[in-house]
Amino acid sequence: MNHYHHHDHDCDCGCGHDHDHFHEEDFSSQDKYHEALAQYDTQLSDEHIQAQVSRLLERVSENDTLEVKKALLGCLDLTTLKCTDSEESVLNFVEKVNTLDEEHPDLPHVAALCVYPCFAGIVSESLQAEGVEVACVSGGFPSSQTFMEVKIAETSLALHEGATEIDVVIPVGKFLSGDYEGMCDELQELKALCGDHALKVILETGALKSATNIKCAALLAMYSGADFIKTSTGKEAVSATPEAAFVMCQAIKEYYAKTGRKIGFKAAGGINTVQDALSYYTIVKELLGEEWLSPTLFRIGTSRLANLLLSDILGEEIKAF
Repeated sequence: MNHYHHHDHDCDCGCGHDHDHFHEEDFSSQDKYHEALAQYDTQLSDEHIQAQVSRLLERVSENDTLEVKKALLGCLDLTTLKCTDSEESVLNFVEKVNTLDEEHPDLPHVAALCVYPCFAGIVSESLQAEGVEVACVSGGFPSSQTFMEVKIAETSLALHEGATEIDVVIPVGKFLSGDYEGMCDELQELKALCGDHALKVILETGALKSATNIKCAALLAMYSGADFIKTSTGKEAVSATPEAAFVMCQAIKEYYAKTGRKIGFKAAGGINTVQDALSYYTIVKELLGEEWLSPTLFRIGTSRLANLLLSDILGEEIKAF
């Protein structure tokens, strides 16, 4: 069954298969996953990646402009994912976004508000800033360690309550133990639930350790229907890094060349400064080009960065959030 009718593109890699997503009948067992990965260079040197990223980040200062900071504000997934979140605190969070939109109509609105699924209804009902998405983490976030039935129920409820985007973590344990089929089946099923709503797939790159693992996980996620691939949950010891972003953007670029499908990139976890955000902006710009630098294909997940960006843009200390 083709769950991803809106993503159909013919593959031009010459292998005769549609690699936009996996079909059950394509291959037996794990063959289809290894065949898909075999089209790409996945044997990466972490040292080589570090050297490439160091050179690339020398160009960050070129993007340290007011125009870029405004663009970054428009790419923020403003996030609250604390155990202390309550209906009252989330409502207060939404009101701040509404107020900012009213007071500064000349500035871009944030791309999305990202909350736990139980708050989707509150955000959806109280959000007045037009064009802001309601994103929910789902699927047993942040560990992804729960029954598939629970992941389906949680995602369905979030969508029913008003979520317009769903962020899920890959089953990292399955991936690391080579169960690509288990990982991809989960993602395909969750994408089928989301339909036209964006599914943002978190790789938890800090737990994957190597560039090779990050690239393989990114490719499998994209072939399984991800609309965005995202670095981290922010709940692990190691969160987003420029090196992980570089590998993921390289995977997006190569996947696009083979399938014609544009996948978004989201950096999240430990992004605390404007300089951090500019680093990710620079990586996306240099590897994927200007067309990726819009909220439809580039996001930054953060709870801290909005005030810093606003302060830089408006030239005074702002504590809007």
